[in-house]
Amino acid sequence: MCTTQQPAVENKLIVGLTGGIGSGKSKVAELFAELNIDIVDCDQIAHEIVQPGSELLNKIAAKFGTKILNQNGSLNRAKMRKLIFADLRSKQWLEDLLHPVIYKHMYKKILATKSPYCIVIIPLLIESHIVYPLDRILVVDVTEKQQIDRIMQRDNMSEQEVKAIMITQTSRQQRLKIADDVIDNTQDVQHLQHQVQSLHKLYSGLGCSR
Repeated sequence: MCTTQQPAVENKLIVGLTGGIGSGKSKVAELFAELNIDIVDCDQIAHEIVQPGSELLNKIAAKFGTKILNQNGSLNRAKMRKLIFADLRSKQWLEDLLHPVIYKHMYKKILATKSPYCIVIIPLLIESHIVYPLDRILVVDVTEKQQIDRIMQRDNMSEQEVKAIMITQTSRQQRLKIADDVIDNTQDVQHLQHQVQSLHKLYSGLGCSR
């Protein structure tokens, strides 16, 4: 199910890549990049716009205090994450501040892409309630147990902390319901590569036909 009736950018196929925390979005994007496909990463943009000294980071520090900053003035993401997931009003405030700016930067990066289609990584595609300029939605799917195990290992978080984040995200069933395409990341890398290559052929054909 596409989020727009018409292509958001003329002659460019835009694929939104999403999935729950720990689903493997970055790995999937990496495999598309190896096929010379341009990637626009909203998480990376979110890091870029809150660099030390930036207007947005100053607003965040003014709201929550310097306790959410590291000694070098950068945002302490672990502290920020714990704070906002303990207080949904704070979470909403932060999203209202950042999401419009992320969207603006994302759109500019999409316009600058050169490959037949581009992949846009949007972790909170559904949760943000923003109508993104997408032609297709690609969901990376794993079991909830795999999500928990992977994040506990990757980020050194407790099971309780991971579950607290997952509760705030769209359910697995809801993500699958809005997907045009699904990548099953419950198996090994070879299985993942095969699916990416198949979708690459599909998207390349759709992109070149514009």
